[in-house]
Formats: sequence, C-alpha cells, structure tokens
Amino acid sequence: MSDSDFEQFAESFHQDIISYSRDADTESFTEDQFTELMLEYMADAGEIDDREKCSHQSRGIKVNGYALSNDNENLDLFVSIYKGECPPTKVSKTEISTQIKRLRTFFDRALRRDYSTLEDSSPAFDLADKIYQSRNDLSLIRLFVLTDGIANVDVIKDDIAGPYRISHHVWDIQRLYRLRSSGSRPEPIEIDFEGEFGRSVPSLPMPDENSVYSSYLFILSGDTLADLYGKFGPRLLERNVRAYLQMRGGVNKGIRDTIINEPHMFLAYNNGISTTAKNIELIDLPNGILAIRRICDFQIVNGGQTTASIYHTRTKDKQNVSRVYVQVKLTVLKNPDNVDSIVPKISECANSQNKINAADFTSNDPFHIHIQKISRSLWAPAKRGSQQETHWYYERVRGQYQDDKGREKTPKQRKIFGERNPTGQRFTKTDLAKFENSWDLLPHIVSLGAEKNYREFIDQYRNLGEFEPDADYYRLLIAKAILFRRTDKIVQSLKFGGYKANIVTYTIALLSLHTKQRINLERIWKEQALSQALEETIINLSRIVQAHITSPPGGKNITEWCKKEDCWKSLQITEIELPDALTAELVDENAVRARDIRARQKAGIIPETDDEQVADSSGGSDAGSQTSLSENDQYIRNLTPQKWLKIIREATEADMFAPKQISLLRRMQKLSGRKIKPNTYQLEGTREILLALAEEHRYSTDEAEN
Repeated sequence: MSDSDFEQFAESFHQDIISYSRDADTESFTEDQFTELMLEYMADAGEIDDREKCSHQSRGIKVNGYALSNDNENLDLFVSIYKGECPPTKVSKTEISTQIKRLRTFFDRALRRDYSTLEDSSPAFDLADKIYQSRNDLSLIRLFVLTDGIANVDVIKDDIAGPYRISHHVWDIQRLYRLRSSGSRPEPIEIDFEGEFGRSVPSLPMPDENSVYSSYLFILSGDTLADLYGKFGPRLLERNVRAYLQMRGGVNKGIRDTIINEPHMFLAYNNGISTTAKNIELIDLPNGILAIRRICDFQIVNGGQTTASIYHTRTKDKQNVSRVYVQVKLTVLKNPDNVDSIVPKISECANSQNKINAADFTSNDPFHIHIQKISRSLWAPAKRGSQQETHWYYERVRGQYQDDKGREKTPKQRKIFGERNPTGQRFTKTDLAKFENSWDLLPHIVSLGAEKNYREFIDQYRNLGEFEPDADYYRLLIAKAILFRRTDKIVQSLKFGGYKANIVTYTIALLSLHTKQRINLERIWKEQALSQALEETIINLSRIVQAHITSPPGGKNITEWCKKEDCWKSLQITEIELPDALTAELVDENAVRARDIRARQKAGIIPETDDEQVADSSGGSDAGSQTSLSENDQYIRNLTPQKWLKIIREATEADMFAPKQISLLRRMQKLSGRKIKPNTYQLEGTREILLALAEEHRYSTDEAEN
C-alpha cells in the first residue's frame, strides 16, 4: 500500500464527508455522514446487504446504523468512531472495545425490552423494538466498529449468547482503502478446515494437469455448509450476487422437503455446488488420500440455493441437517487475471437449477451507461441568482466522482470540476431507484431499504419493458431528484423526531397520486427548484403522512408498518384537497402521456412498409389536414434530405441519443427524399430530439435554414 496513495484517498474521503454534510445542511452531524458514506462503500462491495441510519448515543449505549436480512435472522449493528483528522490517527484497542461494549449493551437491552427511556418517535426506539420483536428469529448478530482512524486490533473471537452467534468486525480507513483499491471486491474468504471444523476435507483431484486451473471433488456436511453461510452470509455466494434467494421457487421447496423427509437421499437428489478459489493448502492423510486443509478466496459460483436453503432450514425450521451431504466441485484458477472471464462461465454452465440473478443488472448494464453518458454532457440550467450551469453527476460505480476529480491536474482545475459537478448533485443507482419508485407510487417498496428497493426497480424496469434513457428521460429524472431531495430537507426542518426517510417517500407518492403525476417536472428542471406553492403543499402532505405512519394498527412496529402495502393503501383513502395555487401549476394529461419514454421509443422502430402504408391510406396525412399540425411539426415535415443529414451528424456527435433515435432521424431523411409525410409518432419522437439538440446549443432552426 503506497503511503501517498493512501493519504490521498483519506483526504478525498474526508472532503467527501465535509461536502455531503454541507449539502445536507447538517455540518454538526459529520459522524452521520461518515457512517453513511462508509456503509455505501461496504454495500456496493457486497460486504453488507442493506443498511439504515440510526444515530443514538446515551449513557452506556451507542448505535449509528443497522441492517436486518434473511427474514430477520441476521442483524448487523454499526457504531462509529469519527476522528475527522488527516492524516488518519490511531484508534486504540480500548476505544474499539468500549464502542463494541456500548453497541452490545444496546442489543442486550433491546432483547430485555429495556428501552423505555428512548423517545417513542426516535429511530433508536424503533430499532430496539424491532430487535425485541425479532428476538425469536435472530440467529447471527454482527457488531461493526467503523472508524476513519487506523485501528490495530487482534481478531476478536465470536461469542455465543444463548441462540445467538455474535461476531465482531472492525472497519478502519486502511481497510476501506484496501477495499477501494481492489475495485471494491469483497475481502477474500479464507476457510481453515482444521482450525474451524477440526479436520481437513478428503478430496479427489482431477487426473490431468493444465496451465489454467486445477480441480477437486469432495463432500461437505450440511452442518459445515450451514456454518459457512452463517458466518459469511451472502459474501459466500457468487461474486456479483449479494441477495439471498428466499424459498419461493419449486427447487428451493424441494430442497427443504428432502432435508426434512429424506435427508439420507440428499446427496443422490441434489446436483451439488460449484466453487472457486484463488489457492488452497493440501496435505496427505495417513491413508494416502489428498485432503484440503485451507482455502483462500472461496466462492460459491453455482449452488447458492442449495447453500442458503440448508442454512435456512436449519435455523428457521430448526431441522437437523447433520445427515445431509453435498458434493462440491472446487476450481482453483492458476492465473488471477482469468477470474472475471472464467468464473461467470462456470456459473452459467454448472447446472440447470434456478439462477440467482437479483444483481445481474449491474453498473455495466447499458441503462446505467446511457445515464452516465448523458449526465456528463447535459448541462443543468443555472439556479436562480447564479450564472453557473452545472452537471448532475451520476456515479455509476462507487468512487467515480473522486477518480474524475483526481484526474484534474491542478488545484484550480479540481475546483472548477467541483463547481461544475457539485457534490450535492451527485447521485447513485440506489438514489435513482428511490426517486423513481417514490414518484411511481411505491413508497412501501422504497421503505424496504436502498438495496431491496433497487432490486424492485430492476424488476419493474424489465417487467414493463426495457428502454434506453435519453435526454428527456434524464431531465425528468433530475426533476424527480430535485423534488425528492428538497422534500427531504423540508421534512428535516419540520423536526418530526424520526422516520424521515419514510415520511419523504410517502409524501412524494401522495403528491404524485393526488396530482395524477401532473406536477410540472419540466419547470422544476428549468428552474432547478420547487415553486412556493409546491413546497407549501409538501409541508401539509408531510404532516398528514407523519400522523398516518406513526399510528400503525395494533401497535405494530412503525418501520415494519411502512414496508407494508396496507400502509400505503390506507393512506390513499385520506381526503386531501390541493391548494388552488398548486392546481394552477399542473400540466395537462397530454403532457404526462408525452413523458412515457417507452411509447416515444416505440415510435422510432416502425417498419418502413408501415410508414408508407400509413401515409398512403391517409392520403398523405395522419389524422386530418395539414392545418391541424403545430408549427414545429410543419417545420419538421418541410425539412430537406440535406438538412436532415446535418441534423443526423449533429445528433451523432452529441453522443446523447439512443441508437433508435438516430435510426428515427435517418428514417425521417429517407421519408423526406421520397416525399412521404411522417406519422404522428415519428413527428413526436423527432420533435423531442430537436428540442434536446437546441438546448444543447448544437442545433437551431436558424442553422437549419442556412
């Protein structure tokens, strides 16, 4: 680890915390910003599945965040030690031990229901109550200490407390740097079979050697596999898969039924699991059989269902899995550079069981690449009172912002980069999903947490039909981002005392519902701000939302109540009257329909014969006489092939349009040369492209006339 690189990373990390604190108007709560940023890095790398902020400190207890997963079986609790010093200073073992003790005390008191001193409306009370309500489901508790200092601590042994296995983890700035510099890959899993399970694992090596890999076959007991999953959780599964696949498919139920009813037949019925490793340590047993003593960088690339189902059946169903055995194929790659190319193929070809694919919509998906490309080229209008146009920076991959900023050679250039790309206008994949799902009336899904909401967004994206984002979609997305973040600040200023995240998403959903999504998003984009009437409406709606979600039926846990669709449905029947000032600002339904990017992009893929048939059957007009067309549409119809050629060149160079849109422009050029009049859908799609070009100062009607 280079000292200069590490110090530069630490400095950038602290600058991020300071910038985010200022953007959130919470300069006095930099520890919360540190916690959030630290957990973002860990979640992106798959070290944790999801997370919620929960900052509380009082005599003898402290907590900064938590995460519940696997149907409330696994609980992660986080406590932060924020120094705010650069270069980073050392954190003593005593400090680490003290914070672990305070975090453990919080957990123990929650189990005893000893949290009456906490404010009922506080997130800490809600977390403590959630722990108490889940006490019979919980099995694995992980206590994390997060610090921006340097912690030199020995391995802290796991603790068994009744039905709970409690492990301890320390994440300091050096460990975060190692994670970041390794491309945010999770730290390698190392398994010492002799140390952890008392014996090495007999194996059968492949008969022939080659330069690419070596392979071994062996058998693991259900208890061993369940112990490994219990310790490492989703990290044990395929590199890009972090989600636990619950028992919803027929294969999983079959696994469970076999474990319960015919455990001795499991090895015969099950296809086994495929695994990979970076290297292994082998020993010769007295009987001459080769055995595996240690595995480094162990990963299950196929068989996640088998592993998770065995674990789930043992912990949740309280079934004995000692008679269950699983065959394992281990591939040890000799060249680490081959990992990214070979492992996915092993996963794809290993067997035909249901694949875990929750995370296959990765940051390299074309959807994200298009969003990133547009975000770098499309300037947002200057805010009121400023002449500075800016970008809304889409951070497709964690750390991109600092990487791009760091590439600027001089302090002045880095300052200009920061002014053009304010940290307050940086957003991530999970942010995007929150903006969209809140607007699309899914606040109960957003309340599930950042990662789970993101997965639901993926599902919706695919179920409704995939599309390639264009400039218009991006403008609307940023308008929703402005709406979401301004609502967040408004709710924060009202000091409700807790559940801010839930209030924000429910308020936006309620606003979207009662306006029929007719909020003037186009105006929000142009002004980069909300109108006074809209802000006043948000204040009123947020009060209604706060009263609703904090009064769950039957005294339910408030956070869990917010995750239920019933919470959203019962809020929808609330009578709400929008103020006249806001009603006057709403756009009409035609404007709302025109926002549908899927409908717009369909307009660009109509077959050539269809165009000619539509034109011929309508006598050269799509819906009547030419006089019914707008001035812009008349202008588009009168463009010559030469002018279309120039537009196509400008649009291609702009690098902000989807291939289908460029194809539409080429189609328009062809129609112009044949004297065929375009239909309504083609006019609409073309109009959107020309407007986008005009706003980019790349094309104007005056240029076209010359």
